[in-house]
Amino acid sequence: MKVLVVCQYYKPEPFRISDICEALAEAGHAVTVVTGTPNYPEGIIYEGYENGAHGDEVIGGVRVHRCPLIPRKTGALYRFLNYYSFVFSAHKFLRQMEDDFDVVFVNQLSPVMMAEPALKWAKRHGKKCVLYCLDLWPESLTAGGIGRSSPIYKLFYPISRKIYRAADHILVTSKGFVPYLRDYIQAAGPYTYLPQYAEELFGQVPEYVPHEGPYHFVFAGNIGDMQSVETIIEAAALLKGDGRAVFDIVGDGVALTRCREMADGLPNVVFHGRRDVSEMERFYTMADAMLVSLKDNPVMASTLPGKVQSYMAAGRTVVGSIGGETASLIAEANCGVCAAPENSRELAEKIRELLDAPERFALYGKNAKAYYQDTFRKEAFMQKLISVLSDHCG
Repeated sequence: MKVLVVCQYYKPEPFRISDICEALAEAGHAVTVVTGTPNYPEGIIYEGYENGAHGDEVIGGVRVHRCPLIPRKTGALYRFLNYYSFVFSAHKFLRQMEDDFDVVFVNQLSPVMMAEPALKWAKRHGKKCVLYCLDLWPESLTAGGIGRSSPIYKLFYPISRKIYRAADHILVTSKGFVPYLRDYIQAAGPYTYLPQYAEELFGQVPEYVPHEGPYHFVFAGNIGDMQSVETIIEAAALLKGDGRAVFDIVGDGVALTRCREMADGLPNVVFHGRRDVSEMERFYTMADAMLVSLKDNPVMASTLPGKVQSYMAAGRTVVGSIGGETASLIAEANCGVCAAPENSRELAEKIRELLDAPERFALYGKNAKAYYQDTFRKEAFMQKLISVLSDHCG
């Protein structure tokens, strides 16, 4: 197959789409990616990519074209400009792209508008477009405090509806997405459940070795408004006199400064900054448990963050401050403990229970790895993705 992939984010930005595309190329398919200039999550153009540098390159057998955009920086205005500058640049570039592809694949994160250039190209050339929905729009806006009755939500509802209804096939990372898309957005589908997998390196993390404390609880990933890392900091404050728990925060994002201020003076919180994925094995190896948290919101409850699969592949206990699908998964796999979202007191209690019975770290870790291998393997993911793409080749 010749596959045209459109996604605003790509390597060196930390998104799984890069690994997916390289796996497609390794399987013998010709893959071209149209993406933006890397600037996520800090909102600053990555060093070496300024002024259009590396606008066209080949990475892991994948042809990558980077469209210029306005970096995210901070604040709603710059984020809006960032979103639409990519849409404009991608439209402009794709208008010149020849009809040389069998199928179009959109890796749809936020914002949903990143799919528009791909859908227009597909329609113009009579090709099918498969959309992989990882963020539900416009419902994701409600997690940021924007209600359904707000002008902003009302603006993005018809935009989102048009995009989802135009896709020829919708893949979803969460089963909870389907009722919203089918009933509220009224997108016909068809739908296929395709949960995310973990990159290979996480499966290579050494097996957990029981030891005496202190015990490390590691959060890895974007530190944004939706991740509610503040809840973890508040739980750490409640446990600061315990001495058995250390909270390691690995990542960056718009809420990092706020979290650092909250943690000022806490001896049991360590910030490690953003690290390249190649460095993450070290942090996973030192972890006794991995942390996942999200805001208390219906959309967030229907989401299964991709980091959960990485935690499970590494064979580490999962500790959540989260509801919905993730909480159900932790219980079903018996791979950790979970508190209600944004409930720091309950989270601290769950962590204290683990500290009082540290033999559970090894048990939960083994359960996590076994469940991952049965449910979320990359081989099964790629097989299903290739099948769907092949079915829609023109």
